[in-house]
Amino acid sequence: MTVSTRTTRRGNRRTAARQAWVLAAPALILLTMFLVIPILITFGLSFTNARLISPNPPSFRGLDNFVRAFQDPTFLRSILNTFVFAAVVVPIQSGLALAIALLVNAKVKGTAAFRTLIFMPVVTSMVVVSVLWSFMYQQNGLINQALEQLTAGRWESFGWLQDERTALAAVILLSVWQAFGMHMIIWLSGLQMIDPALYEAAALDGASYWHSFRHVTWPGLKSTMVFILITITIAALGLFVQIDVMTQGGPQDSTSTIVYHAVRKGYREQDMGYGAALSLIFFVIVLAISLIQRRITRDKD
Repeated sequence: MTVSTRTTRRGNRRTAARQAWVLAAPALILLTMFLVIPILITFGLSFTNARLISPNPPSFRGLDNFVRAFQDPTFLRSILNTFVFAAVVVPIQSGLALAIALLVNAKVKGTAAFRTLIFMPVVTSMVVVSVLWSFMYQQNGLINQALEQLTAGRWESFGWLQDERTALAAVILLSVWQAFGMHMIIWLSGLQMIDPALYEAAALDGASYWHSFRHVTWPGLKSTMVFILITITIAALGLFVQIDVMTQGGPQDSTSTIVYHAVRKGYREQDMGYGAALSLIFFVIVLAISLIQRRITRDKD
């Protein structure tokens, strides 16, 4: 190879690198402005007593905000509520979405209309859905009236969101109903990526539906399953809108979550230092759970 050829190739590589940086620059600038810089600011504020509106400048407080967090009974209850919500929503939502996807994937008439009906709640604003379900959960709301009809008047009506025993369950029901359509579509795309020849081979071997699902469908959905579990878990841990609209963390902190408590402290009570510390704790929790999930569900091969 001559010197001129090597020089030309080196120049082409430099040109390609410059073009790549130019093309990536808008995305990198936006990520820096709206992700990297806010995270760094949050990290810095978490070690101070900064307030949103205060005549006094922030002062360094070390780990005081983090120690305070784990002595805060509302925050500890928020952690418990968040984990309970995620532990219930993740398996139910993913399992229900998979079951519906298997039904929709069948070659029968009406599946297109059925998909549309299932997906409609996903494209509806969560705020709108939360307001509508709040009316349904009232003592004289649709749910209590339906239960009264089904039990011939023996059902005792009560406010689902005003009862500490049922408030979180009511939010869970709404959340599963609103979001499982999205994951149904993702499962469905994974199902349609599986080679039909595998099912034909299984049928020739006399495999039942369950054996086909276990040995053909489920292995083919491995990557889809990992994606869905991680996305549902992150969304569940970040529960905020439903709580903010429907319960404001009550009654008796029975529906307060980590994100809601951090926003309440940081913005509504203007304690930015403490709110930033809670946000960092939430970030570490989500990162740790995501890494554990990824490790558990990784391909052993």
